[in-house]
Amino acid sequence: MSNQQALLQVKNLKKHFHLGKNEILKAVDGVSFQINKGETFGIVGESGCGKSTAGRTIIGLYDRTDGEVIFKGKDVHSLNSKERFAFHRQMQMIFQDPYASLNPRSTVAEIISEPMEVHGLYKNKQERMGRVYQLLEDVGLNKDHANRYPHEFSGGQRQRIGIARALALDPEFIIADEPISALDVSVQAQVVNLLMRLQQEKGLTYLFIAHDLSMVKQISDRIGVMYLGHMVELTSSGELYQNPLHPYTQALLSAIPIPDPDVEDRRERIILKGELPSPINPPSGCVFRTRCPMAMEVCGTDKPAWQELTGNHFVACHLYDKNKTGGHDYSQVAATR
Repeated sequence: MSNQQALLQVKNLKKHFHLGKNEILKAVDGVSFQINKGETFGIVGESGCGKSTAGRTIIGLYDRTDGEVIFKGKDVHSLNSKERFAFHRQMQMIFQDPYASLNPRSTVAEIISEPMEVHGLYKNKQERMGRVYQLLEDVGLNKDHANRYPHEFSGGQRQRIGIARALALDPEFIIADEPISALDVSVQAQVVNLLMRLQQEKGLTYLFIAHDLSMVKQISDRIGVMYLGHMVELTSSGELYQNPLHPYTQALLSAIPIPDPDVEDRRERIILKGELPSPINPPSGCVFRTRCPMAMEVCGTDKPAWQELTGNHFVACHLYDKNKTGGHDYSQVAATR
């Protein structure tokens, strides 16, 4: 991916929420990555790790606390009102709950055509309706659905309407914030396949946020793993599943069931002990150390450096820093966990 054009660059992004006089919730605390034009970048992690907050801060729904979000060479959070208006034509979002994100008092046609009206696209209502019909067809619905209301549809159909609305302004970049987690398992694959087809047909770039690693693998070119507001590992989809380096990534992957009873019975499941710490009072040093089965003394005092261990495989873990482990190389031990 290094030879492709970076469409989005996220540099040391932080989003902190002030809850009280002395309480700060560090939802996103120094995340960096880039997304290349035409690819799908997946972010995975447990609930509460900050992945959705990162997506909402990138698109500007939340103001950043620190860091930069560079989209096509411009800092998203430094745009003036006119530039921000134009920016939202290029970046759109698909939300997790397809029912909560659709106005129950509006018809499907009104929901999809509203962004077009706001941005002054197409000459008249007839042209806008023609575009609505085309979008409904693109997402696997038909024009007969245009005059119905959201409550008349299934969860999967409502998410297709949400996707059609996100496509209404012909964006280049779409943030999909757990778009399948609220859907039945039987429908999830259909929506993922739809997103993949639309990407090919329209040349879209995706940030795909989810906690289901099997689905993320199917759609993503590269994957970043988040834990308690930090990125702990980042590499290509295939490399992450074949050679996970961070103990947290290994634990997440071990929880994915394998559709072979013999293999499933033989493999070792990595069980993380304890609860996810509070982002209001995160652990010192490595934020994962309180649950890590391979934690060392250095993990409690020093924050692990974000380093490229092999080609385009980044990790933040003291196991791979010989200076912090007394000259010992734990990489092969960790990789076989």
